[in-house]
Amino acid sequence: MKKEYLARSLVILFILVAVTIPFAGQWLSGRNQPAAIELHARMPENGGWSPDTIQAEVSQPIHLHITSDDVVHGFAIGKSDQPALEIIPGEFIETTLIFDKPGKYTFYCNRWCGPNHWRMRGTIEVSGTGTPLALDPQPLFLKLGIDIDAPQPAKTIPSKTTSAERGAQFAGLLPAYAKNRDTYLSTSPENLWLRLRAEATLSNLSDNDLWDAVTWIWLQQTTMDALANGQKLFANNCAACHGETGKGDGVMVRGLPVWNPGLHSSGDSPHLSTGEGFVSPPDFTDPKNMLGASPALLEGKIIRGGMGTGMPYWGPIFTAKQIEDIVSYIYTFVWGFSNQE
Repeated sequence: MKKEYLARSLVILFILVAVTIPFAGQWLSGRNQPAAIELHARMPENGGWSPDTIQAEVSQPIHLHITSDDVVHGFAIGKSDQPALEIIPGEFIETTLIFDKPGKYTFYCNRWCGPNHWRMRGTIEVSGTGTPLALDPQPLFLKLGIDIDAPQPAKTIPSKTTSAERGAQFAGLLPAYAKNRDTYLSTSPENLWLRLRAEATLSNLSDNDLWDAVTWIWLQQTTMDALANGQKLFANNCAACHGETGKGDGVMVRGLPVWNPGLHSSGDSPHLSTGEGFVSPPDFTDPKNMLGASPALLEGKIIRGGMGTGMPYWGPIFTAKQIEDIVSYIYTFVWGFSNQE
C-alpha cells in the first residue's frame, strides 16, 4: 500500500510540475518585459496625445496599448516605414516599437480628425549607446537665403497651356545650365524662362515655345513613380486644406478668408505650429501663384510651414525624398504632367 501510495503521489507531483512550468515561465517572462504604455488619443482641443512624450532605450521594445477617447484617429511614426494604425474609439490596439538609434522621433495622427488635427503630435525620446539619429541637413532655402514668407507672384506667365511633349523638341537647343539639377532646385520656372528668353541662340523660339521647354525641363527632374508617390502623399496629408485639385478649397478651410501673401511676411507674427486654419491656401492651378516659386522655396514651406497662414510644419514627418516627390507633384497642377509621359 505504501509503495502504491508513493507511486500515485509521484505521478500527481509530475503532473503538477508539468502543468505549472509553462505558467511559471510566462510569469517570469512577464516580469522581465517592460510594462505596456497606455496611450490615449483625443481631439487636440481635449488634450491630444496622452502622454505626449514617451521615454525609451535603444533596442528595447516599447509596448503600446493605444485607444481613442473620442473620434477615429491614426497613429504613425514620422520618417518611418512603420505601418500606420487606425485607432477606434473605445477599442485598444497593441503595437511594439523598437528603435536602433538614439534620438527624438515624432509620432502623429495621420487621420483627418478635425480642424486642429495637426496639433496631434508627440515625441519618443530614445536614449542609449550607438550612432545617433542623423540630423537633417540644412534646407536649401536657408542656404540660398530665400525668404519663404515673402510674396513670390509670377509677372510673366504662359498665354496658353504648356506641353512638355512639345517642349521636348527644343531639348537639343537648350544651354547646359538649363538642364542642371542645381538650376532646377534654386530657380523658379519664371526666372528660368527669363534666362532662356535672354539667350541669343533661342531668339527664334516664341515665348510659348520657351514655356514648353521649361515644362519639359521640370518633367525631366522627376519620374512617373515619384509623381505617383507625391500624389498619394498629397491626397493623404495636404488635400484636406489644399483641395484634391490644388485649388485651395479643401474641406478643412472652407469659409476661411482667401490667402493674401502680402499679409504674411516673416516679420509679421511668430510662427504657429498648431495647424489652426487662418486663411485658405493659394490656388496651385494659377500660374501666377506657382511659376514664381522655386522647388527650394516650396520645400521650405513644407519643412517649416507657412508663417501666419495656418499651414503646419512637415519637417519631422516627411523624408527628404517624400518632400521632393510632393514638390514635383504640386507643379503638375499648373503644368499638367499627369497626362504627359
